[in-house]
Amino acid sequence: MRDYGRVTSPNPKAQRSVLPAPDERSAPDDKAEIDAARRERARLYPRVTSFRSRRGSLTPAQQDNWERLWPSVGREVSENDRIDAEAWFGRNAPLILEIGCGTGTSTAAMAAEEPDIDVIAVDVYRPGIAQLLGMIGRENLTNIRVIRGDAVIVLGHMIAPASLTGVRVFFPDPWPKARHHKRRLLQPSTIELIAEVLRDNGALHIATDHADYAHSIAEVLGSQSLLVPAETAVPFSTARPVTKFEGRAEREGRPVTEFVLTRVPR
Repeated sequence: MRDYGRVTSPNPKAQRSVLPAPDERSAPDDKAEIDAARRERARLYPRVTSFRSRRGSLTPAQQDNWERLWPSVGREVSENDRIDAEAWFGRNAPLILEIGCGTGTSTAAMAAEEPDIDVIAVDVYRPGIAQLLGMIGRENLTNIRVIRGDAVIVLGHMIAPASLTGVRVFFPDPWPKARHHKRRLLQPSTIELIAEVLRDNGALHIATDHADYAHSIAEVLGSQSLLVPAETAVPFSTARPVTKFEGRAEREGRPVTEFVLTRVPR
């Protein structure tokens, strides 16, 4: 098996993509609302997903961010909405898809460092996305757009083949219990989708602080031939900003394993 991983200093956070869910304990007279929410969930997330369900309400500031910025920089996942990135961003620039942006701390920092690269960030957790919207507004980050929903649908339906310069997957949920491994995002089918949307010589950058998941990722990558370990510099920065959660990994002695791969030319 190829050696795909590189171990860095302890630098983790399992940035968990999570989905608000209807309150199962609601009163009986809320049944219609609950049923409607379930139907919407089924529309947005129709498969066994890699993210956890979690409720989350917006603070007043987050709600304001959402109302002001979401109409212009955000969209919901859809199987019938192929993205025209040049129209959405208003320019033609290298494009990166970030899967699981969490609260957007890394997304915003990296976008600020690379203003000539456009970033589409994907997550399901509305409060986290609202925090990212706040950073977009405060820092006037014109090179970030956001999709709320299942990243697998985004890869399979919303992104054109061979259109991405890069894909970032930082600290996906490791789903540590064996019975939940089927929920892990980085399965052979997902890697195939990523390879399909990457341009020739485009790059995939993965980081995880979970040792067993790192081993699983290495096995998945070793079983395919469309993505190979990068031997030269890739067309975007692979330097990740350190978040407050990464200090916890250092204290707990959890190293981060990173994978940087390039798309084999078609």
